Amino acid sequence: MSVPVQELIHKWELGAGSRVLKLMVGFVAMVGLAIFYDLAAFRNLSTLEGMDAAQLARNISEGRGYTTEFIRPLSIYLLRRHANQGVPTPSNDSNPTNRVAAVPPQDGFRLDGPHPDLANAPLYPFLLAGVLKAMPFDYPDLSTVKQFSIYGPDLWIAIFNQALFLLAVCMVFRLGRRLFDEPVGWMSAALLLGTDLFWRFSISGLPTMLLVVIILALVEVLARLEPATREGTRSQLWLVMMAAIAGLLTGAAALTRYSFGWLIVPLVLWLASLAGNRRVLLALAAAAVFLVVLAPWVVRNYQLSGAPFGTAGYAHFQNTPVFPGLDLERSLTPDFSQMSTGVYWQKLLSHVREIIQNDFPKFGGSWVSALFLAGLLVPFKNPTLSRLRFFLVSCLVVLTVVQALGRTGLTTESQELNSENLLVVLAPLVFIYGVSLFFVLLEQFTAIAVRYMITGMALVLAAAPLILTFLSPSPSPIAYPPYYPPWIQDKAGYVEEGEWIMTDIPWAVAWYAGRPQSVWLTLKYRDGASAKAPEDFYAIHHLRAIQALYLTSKTLTALDTQSLYEWVRGANEAETWQNFVLGTFLKSEVPTGFPLKRAPEGVFPELFLTDSERIERKSIQSPE
Repeated sequence: MSVPVQELIHKWELGAGSRVLKLMVGFVAMVGLAIFYDLAAFRNLSTLEGMDAAQLARNISEGRGYTTEFIRPLSIYLLRRHANQGVPTPSNDSNPTNRVAAVPPQDGFRLDGPHPDLANAPLYPFLLAGVLKAMPFDYPDLSTVKQFSIYGPDLWIAIFNQALFLLAVCMVFRLGRRLFDEPVGWMSAALLLGTDLFWRFSISGLPTMLLVVIILALVEVLARLEPATREGTRSQLWLVMMAAIAGLLTGAAALTRYSFGWLIVPLVLWLASLAGNRRVLLALAAAAVFLVVLAPWVVRNYQLSGAPFGTAGYAHFQNTPVFPGLDLERSLTPDFSQMSTGVYWQKLLSHVREIIQNDFPKFGGSWVSALFLAGLLVPFKNPTLSRLRFFLVSCLVVLTVVQALGRTGLTTESQELNSENLLVVLAPLVFIYGVSLFFVLLEQFTAIAVRYMITGMALVLAAAPLILTFLSPSPSPIAYPPYYPPWIQDKAGYVEEGEWIMTDIPWAVAWYAGRPQSVWLTLKYRDGASAKAPEDFYAIHHLRAIQALYLTSKTLTALDTQSLYEWVRGANEAETWQNFVLGTFLKSEVPTGFPLKRAPEGVFPELFLTDSERIERKSIQSPE
């Protein structure tokens, strides 16, 4: 009896069982940390993109197709322009080639039905739709709730993304162990797990965690492919299959965030630089699979709107002097005639400078990026490590340019937590290479105790922001201002299903209320009489009647002395929403001719106007 017991003890202490035991302890620790984090720092969704993806996923899960309740004026323009192709342009437009707004009165696209989404890549919403379909509770009606704190579906989405995050931690451990050794794998995983920035991404509702998993899987494939091509240990079929999987994963990244489609460029160049006479075949296989994966969705977008990537394909126009912030997406009649090469260069150079100054020094929210940058000067004897590092650096260069040109007002609204933060997706790979140099430097110390002490101090330093999050008082889970779900549902209750409500937070109304179609607030409430391409409330109201106007602190807090000065002077040739709000507050009435005259709940602390009293409110419930 003693011999089997001794063998069992040896197995669990030193044998194969010890590894299983370590993995089990690590998994339990990760799950426990996730629960602890949610208890200490969870917040409901607070980003435009997170709520937009959530409402889109809900529509998919309820069988309404890839349709959205968040309607962008730019999306209306694209759909109508494409539907009216071939219809003569009105003769009163002096320069129809430069005025994108030259949409004729004969409207080939009706606005009274479901609105197809043209802003989001499909993979994350479809996966999220499956998650919401499996959600063990319904979408709550908050109209009767007296005390609100956590919106259940928001927490459910966070749990899904945290599961992806924990999967990424396991993948980093596996990849670090494959490329270097087990200590590098453990420390890289621990660094990723202790990075506060990634935990914040995990509860944001953004697709960042899914992208991290996809990119780690791509590098895992390349780490297997490179030595096989160099050593000739695998058949040609196996090599082509691995290259095809690499192209498939790159296509999946592009279908999660269109910007990551540019990674096909460094991937093809990397495959073409491999040893052996099959490298051209491998590069062609990856490119072909990438195109096959991406093409159907590009065709769908083009058939609907004439734009291969929908409204997302106009990101390079945004956040420029011509279209500052998010103005382009709120524009029904954009004019691109002022765009020039100089404008693009100005955007590229200024944003690249910001990325180098701000993003690179705190890459991924950790000091390890400094070790990675220093490690670029250290050569590797292993060709696989050198080639993968070259691939990583080339991806960094490509994504830096893409991030600079594709930056919009979303980055201004949320500096770090936005899907335009492309470089953060590569941070786990940076951690692995940075940790490898850390262990090389650690070998300078001969005493084992000193090595353990330095390693522990390094981990504590890297996890300091997360530790301080746990030690700080728990913040309110309510992302107010401006998002307070009970108020949002209350306002939406005055609007019938399928009717239009114009608001400055249409993504939040679409997610928390769901029933009315929410149109993004136009650039102005009234344009000048001489405007040939109006950008105001009436331009959309003419296309389809708007039943309610809902303005939150997002607009109300933007009032300034300049707005008051213009209102007092009566400078109303091109009225702004600030002038509209001031007039409504100070005169207790809306401007003459404005169709929404009723304020069933007053004008404070949020301005809500309807076309009638609508006393019989409908409860906010998700359609069965």
